[in-house]
Amino acid sequence: MDSCVCAAIARERHGAGNIALLHAGYGQRTERRERRAFDDIAEFYGVRERLVVQLDHFRSIGGSALTDTKIAVPENELGAKAPHGNSIPVTYVPFRNAHFLSVAVSWAEAIGAGAIYIGAVAEDSSGYPDCRPEYYRVFQELIRVGTRPETQIEIVTPVITLKKSEIIRKGIELRAPLHLTWSCYQSEEAACGACDSCLLRLRAFAEAGVPDPIPYRQSVAARR
Repeated sequence: MDSCVCAAIARERHGAGNIALLHAGYGQRTERRERRAFDDIAEFYGVRERLVVQLDHFRSIGGSALTDTKIAVPENELGAKAPHGNSIPVTYVPFRNAHFLSVAVSWAEAIGAGAIYIGAVAEDSSGYPDCRPEYYRVFQELIRVGTRPETQIEIVTPVITLKKSEIIRKGIELRAPLHLTWSCYQSEEAACGACDSCLLRLRAFAEAGVPDPIPYRQSVAARR
């Protein structure tokens, strides 16, 4: 959802013909469903410049409930501490966003793109350290020292300071296809309505005062 709204913002700023879309599969539980969402959103916007990559090493690395089926995805535990009092949830994929950004920078430099938009949200940063604003400031410096002298690529995080409900409102304002997005950590046919991502999404739609357009596995009450 955050990435979809991010794409809508990039399209508004740069024009429909000036955006390229990147999707990374990394062995996550909902890999096929997320790929379908990517394809549907790309088709909605008529984007032909696309790159799909497979980062299958994440499954071998493990350490996350999203990539290791032996680790259960927590349900109905939004805001609860991770095991052993750890503030980082088991759904954190170790250093994942750096891998996404590395691919994006390589592609951007190859095609001459001037900006990389990523839908990171600081509201998530209490659990996911690679969603913090300072993370992207540091990575910006890495791009500067690690690319050709003439390369100018800016990391843009247009929704990083927004609440999830504000992202939804922005998406509605831009007529982003929120009905094509997918957030669930563990289900592909209908969202589970119980994982942290589903709970955050349901709460955000409730706060925004609009119904969530995607199907859920069972009737769920909006969380607040």
